[in-house]
Amino acid sequence: MYKLIVFMLLIVFVMVLHALQADEEIALQALFQGKHAVNRAAHAAAQQVDKSKLKEGIVSIDPAAAAREAQLYFQRNLRLDGSNEPLPGSFWRTRADILELKVLNEDLTYPYTYTNSAYNYSVTLDKPGVVFIVRLVYPRTYSVLGPITWEIKGAAELYY
Repeated sequence: MYKLIVFMLLIVFVMVLHALQADEEIALQALFQGKHAVNRAAHAAAQQVDKSKLKEGIVSIDPAAAAREAQLYFQRNLRLDGSNEPLPGSFWRTRADILELKVLNEDLTYPYTYTNSAYNYSVTLDKPGVVFIVRLVYPRTYSVLGPITWEIKGAAELYY
């Protein structure tokens, strides 16, 4: 009889370990998905050339167009609506928060080191660029892992 009880406890233990491993693996894939979305959004934002300044020979990023494109790319890559809430059928369950969207333009001296101590982020840009920081909450599959929240950071430069 005691062997049956030990066997049942062993099965429960193995199932919990399997759930933990599966949840960690899914969390890692979700982090990669979020990081790719942030990088793509930053890159799209950094390519929004200010055409009025370009006519004068100044290479600059249009901040309004950059914000619009970053938001659009981020939402499309993570399947979010206009207010960054997950669409039906999306993997995500909570709102994605855009913490920082900073356009670093021609008014700075390059190479320029952008530092944000609030989010523990530092990046050196050689040309005008964009810094994009978001917060994502991992929708746990099982309740084995504790809550996970990421502050995902990305930056991109204007290519010319």
